[in-house]
Amino acid sequence: MKRAVSRWRWECCVLMCMISVQLSADDLRPLYVEIRELAQGGARGTAFSYRVRLPPRIAIQNTPELQFPTSCKWEGFAAVFQVACTDSVYGEELTVVYPLYEVANPTVIKVILQGGEEFTRAYGSGERSIYIPSPETAGGVAFQYTWLGMEHIWIGYDHLLFLLCLIWIAGDWRRILITITGFTLAHSVTLVLAALELVRLPVGPVEAVIALSVLFLARELALGPSESLTWRHPIAVSSSFGVLHGLGFAAVLSEIGLPQLQLVTGLVAFNVGVEIGQVMFAFGVILLLRLFSELGRRLNTALPIQGHVAAGYLVGTISAYWLIDRVVAF
Repeated sequence: MKRAVSRWRWECCVLMCMISVQLSADDLRPLYVEIRELAQGGARGTAFSYRVRLPPRIAIQNTPELQFPTSCKWEGFAAVFQVACTDSVYGEELTVVYPLYEVANPTVIKVILQGGEEFTRAYGSGERSIYIPSPETAGGVAFQYTWLGMEHIWIGYDHLLFLLCLIWIAGDWRRILITITGFTLAHSVTLVLAALELVRLPVGPVEAVIALSVLFLARELALGPSESLTWRHPIAVSSSFGVLHGLGFAAVLSEIGLPQLQLVTGLVAFNVGVEIGQVMFAFGVILLLRLFSELGRRLNTALPIQGHVAAGYLVGTISAYWLIDRVVAF
């Protein structure tokens, strides 16, 4: 009998805990606020409307208000709140204010601008300051995505090592220019096709094959000059593998997200940024190789191992690790 009572108490305790957890989960459902820029702001400037959707555990009497900048005045309240602003509020701080008591719920804000752009952002518990994003402009998008392209190539170590091997194998300025041009054209085409979702391939295998392309060139570099296709016509290799590297660039661009309205500008600017980063890296590599060659000539001494062999083994070790790691991650 005692064992049955003890079991009954234990089951009740578990049930109460489950109910408590469920209620707590309901309590933390987010507050949803949708802000819409109205098509007509009139002589008073830009106008906005917003509506609030409360989670079940927030009383309607505690419906929060948005505090706009001082240049904005209330227009009225029907189904939604409406304000009119004499000055621009893009980038300005808005505050979520609860009239009765603070709540721990997170907040999801959706902003719909007049031009059609939509922005959604989640704010954590306790965050009460939000911002109205600026509309997309061709100049702003071009600058932002050019910088993103440059940044990506500088932190894309697999792409950089691939370029390093290509430059070393190509040798002189003319062959380097032709080789990098082939690589650029190839990855530009697949970048655009993949970004527009005209070509779709799984990211994992693409990243693994990119590592394999670096390993392939590292092997060629370690073996040294020969009559192989890579050494005779490096543009053939750079163009072939450039197709795959373009898919890798597109995967990064899909994570960043393309502009909603300035789609072509974003695509072109990102690609231009990648090319600027490549050219800067190529000039740096060529300069170092020339300095290395000049140093060897002035010292007039034979090194125990040639530079391209050492570079080939080093790059090969790194790329082999990447290949194994990426294949295992499938």
